[in-house]
Amino acid sequence: MDKTVSLLDAVATGPLSLAELSESTSIPRATAHRLAVALEHHGVLRRDDFGRFALGPRTARWAAGLDEVRAMAEEAVHALRDASGLSAQAYRRIGDQRLCVAAAEPPSGLRDTVPVGSLLTLRAGSGAQVLVAWLDEAERTRLLAGAAYDEADLNVVRRRGWAHSVGQRAYGVGSISAPIRGADRGVILAISISGPADQLAKPSVRLREELLAEVNRLSA
Repeated sequence: MDKTVSLLDAVATGPLSLAELSESTSIPRATAHRLAVALEHHGVLRRDDFGRFALGPRTARWAAGLDEVRAMAEEAVHALRDASGLSAQAYRRIGDQRLCVAAAEPPSGLRDTVPVGSLLTLRAGSGAQVLVAWLDEAERTRLLAGAAYDEADLNVVRRRGWAHSVGQRAYGVGSISAPIRGADRGVILAISISGPADQLAKPSVRLREELLAEVNRLSA
């Protein structure tokens, strides 16, 4: 059990190769491989495109159901859905991905459905930009490799306090996102409003103000 927890702790901050996993936990390579493959079989770990071990979908579902910030996320997305008439989501960083911890859809019109528990990329979309923008420089640089945005975009996000994207995550979808921040000013959640690209190509002042008012209220 101790070894299993050590493996999970090691990959919590990002994917690791078997060699990196063994080195960071001081667990012999053969033992680390046996445990990691078993955890992969149960969906607790997964392999990324480079064959590295990362947190898996079962871990994400556990986090979505048990996270203490879920009530805050639910409150935010429903308030913004009702105010904007558009879809709203809340994302939390899980390693090199973002986990949808809450979502609310409008009763009619085009919906940008992201099921709770979904794992999405951190390299595209306004929600991803918010979760990456306030990380330390080394982490930002690593996550910017292959991203649909760059450091100049993140500078803008930090300066104005919100992010915007059109067609980065999904064709025809635009979104605007802002952070809920904790006492240490770290980003706890990215809250997003999403909908048709033509409607969100240039987010209205009212929409931006609604989003910022909600995240600032919950941050406070």
